[in-house]
Amino acid sequence: MKKFTFSVKFLIVTSLMLSNSSCHADVNAYTGLQCSKDDYSATENGFQTNLNNLFSSLVNGALQKGFYKTTAGKNSNKVYGLIQCRGDISGNSCAGCTNNSITVALHDYPKSKEVWVWFRWCFLHYSNDDFFGVMVDNSVALRNETNYDDIAVISNGLSFMSGLASTAPKQPLMFQTAVMDVGKSGKRYGMAQCTRDISSIECGKCLDAQLVTLRTIFGSKRGWEIYGSSCFMWYHDFQFYLNVSITASARRLSSYGVGVGTIIVVLSLLTLL
Repeated sequence: MKKFTFSVKFLIVTSLMLSNSSCHADVNAYTGLQCSKDDYSATENGFQTNLNNLFSSLVNGALQKGFYKTTAGKNSNKVYGLIQCRGDISGNSCAGCTNNSITVALHDYPKSKEVWVWFRWCFLHYSNDDFFGVMVDNSVALRNETNYDDIAVISNGLSFMSGLASTAPKQPLMFQTAVMDVGKSGKRYGMAQCTRDISSIECGKCLDAQLVTLRTIFGSKRGWEIYGSSCFMWYHDFQFYLNVSITASARRLSSYGVGVGTIIVVLSLLTLL
């Protein structure tokens, strides 16, 4: 797949080769990472203690609810964090994905006070600023470089996902899956979700923004995925939303693969000051 992020301020393009993985396996692949600039106060004991307490709470919350937001500490060392798992993922898999995300964040950006980590099954965001309830329409998009869809299906696929974007916010957990039968071309499977800290109205705005911004980039593809800070969308020609357990093969160091020879392109989404 090809990965994109978008910004109204600037674009940075990087190409990377990815390793091999099964095309139709729903493994907990690492999909993206973003952070604030280095802040050496992030390594001080006060902040680190609060961050560790936050992580413990998020793992426990993920195990029980699939979504959890909380804070740790007070004053300048206070940390805000949330974990949002995909709606079809079990509690144990959600907690495991949370642990994976924490490991990535601490390994790659130990000096950052705000970090976003996207895995296929979960999203982790923590910050020293209160971001709860604030809809942000930044996105990281993944698509296959060569897997074009049948011309007759393309417009139906976009309408299908637009329908999900309008109905998912109305669901109790702002999460929904759907199937579209396209006859000889088989079926298309869609899923949409928002983080549960935002309102249903903001959820709809977030999903609509993803479709509008990315329509010209992946509208002709048989499969794509969008990961944002407030909402997410998935579209494939196979049923990918299954309750599976995290295994060793799903860990970060072996989870970059989406096909031999596939190119990943990263376009920086926002300027972090």
